[in-house]
Amino acid sequence: MGWFDRLSSGLKKTRKNLVGRVESVLSRYSEIGPELLEEIEELLVTADIGVNTALEIIDHIKERVEEEGETDPGFVEEILKDELKDRTSGAEGELSCNADGPTVMLVMGVNGSGKTTTIAKIGKKYVEQGKKVVFAAADTFRAAAIEQLGYWADRVGATMISQDIGSDPSAVAYDALEHTLNTDADLLLIDTAGRLQTKHNLMEELKKINRVIEGKLGRELDERLLTIDATNGQNGLSQAEKFDQAVGLTGIILTKLDGTGKGGVIFQIHEEFSAPIKLIGVGEKQEDLHEFDRDQFVEALFE
Repeated sequence: MGWFDRLSSGLKKTRKNLVGRVESVLSRYSEIGPELLEEIEELLVTADIGVNTALEIIDHIKERVEEEGETDPGFVEEILKDELKDRTSGAEGELSCNADGPTVMLVMGVNGSGKTTTIAKIGKKYVEQGKKVVFAAADTFRAAAIEQLGYWADRVGATMISQDIGSDPSAVAYDALEHTLNTDADLLLIDTAGRLQTKHNLMEELKKINRVIEGKLGRELDERLLTIDATNGQNGLSQAEKFDQAVGLTGIILTKLDGTGKGGVIFQIHEEFSAPIKLIGVGEKQEDLHEFDRDQFVEALFE
């Protein structure tokens, strides 16, 4: 199965929740009129694409209908598809790689967002390209987190650098960077905590890791990535805002799109954050994590 087919299959629940509901409304009308547009407006406002985005889309649909004098209800779906593509213009972005030294990526996200398995998938991709990959187990507040990352490091052929539970996460990241530099490794992926004990502040810890690594590198990190669980819908956006304020995100990875009908949140993510959506995930397999392409996404949504 190719990527488009996997994407289309993974968006099945979102398609039913968004496109399916739109088509259900359109099927009850023989021509475009105020009542149809009002129903579509209510539907979009309650969808996970966000209220502001939905209202702007509706305004554009009304403008297009009036300008072109179209009465066929199917025209509304055509405009909606165009609008969703337009709304994600500039949303795409490839993972940054450093040609003059190791590529260093700080990977963040709340617990359960798919952060560690995403690290594994990125790492495996580079290993398969013949690159030397290092994982830093900087989530030192959970023994399970270190064990999980070690399991994935063994599976994909990466080297893991870790310390004891409760160690300073910045010290782990620093040691991992030293190992990366000393062994001429190509990629360092730093796993981080999703939450800390109450006496610690997660955002301050992330700032410290970022600061320590930049000091050692003498430059900015190549990526500061945030994984967002799509099943959380709009609830994940408030989390993203805090991470962005703390370290300045360079990219967003939207995971678990196959497990939810809330995949429309991708449009609101782009609306609210300047960081591009670099990867999307629609399953557990390596090939289920892929670069985000807005045209492919929307076409698969309406497939």
